[in-house]
Amino acid sequence: MEALTTLKNKLNTGLAFLVMMFMSAMSFAQNNDTGAVTADKTVNSTSTSTTTTEWYTNPIYLIVGAVVLLIIIVLLTRGSKKERD
Repeated sequence: MEALTTLKNKLNTGLAFLVMMFMSAMSFAQNNDTGAVTADKTVNSTSTSTTTTEWYTNPIYLIVGAVVLLIIIVLLTRGSKKERD
């Protein structure tokens, strides 16, 4: 049983090492594009400002959602009205 535990620990260590090597290789493979002007590439950037509002900041959606939730709860709790003997 100790042999299996030792083998398992070695496999886990080897797997961790391979994952670290893979992540290291991936980090070195990233582009180094800083937007600088080079001899063969010119980068023109224009700054545009846009404002966006998220849909959940509008209180109408909250009110409509609450009303729909209340209707669903009322319909589920209402149930059928059968006569009991």
